[in-house]
Amino acid sequence: MARAFVALGANLGRPDVQLRRALEMLAMLPDTWLVKASPFYASAPVGYAEQPDFVNAVAELDTVLTPQALIEALFAIEALLGRTRSFKNAPRVLDLDLLLYDQLRLDTSDLILPHPRMHERAFVLVPLADIDPDVMVPGFGQVAALLPTVRDQALHRLP
Repeated sequence: MARAFVALGANLGRPDVQLRRALEMLAMLPDTWLVKASPFYASAPVGYAEQPDFVNAVAELDTVLTPQALIEALFAIEALLGRTRSFKNAPRVLDLDLLLYDQLRLDTSDLILPHPRMHERAFVLVPLADIDPDVMVPGFGQVAALLPTVRDQALHRLP
């Protein structure tokens, strides 16, 4: 059994509804259990700025799926909920990123673990800290210790 963390984000349609639906679908993945989900947060877009704000969250999963099988399942959920990939950092109805898979370090053509830049993003670190502030990001340290490095990024918890 592996412990995995998945970032969820959306900024088109009804992002809160899409994130809730994605969490339901994560809970239905074979050989995978949804352990916890963070509160939802609103954040400004990164990269391409001419788009609506995002709603973000993080989910903790227990799974026996391999990292490759899990990322393929995440892509399938995105597609089922209408995700299209038009250009880098484009607005999207759903984005699911595999952040951590145990303490595995991996760099393949379609999956890098830990997720690149996760240690630089408040919209990832803050909800991740809500679930487990002690989790380690391989090569970067404990999530709680990384939080001060992103305190200048605007993020607010949604009711």
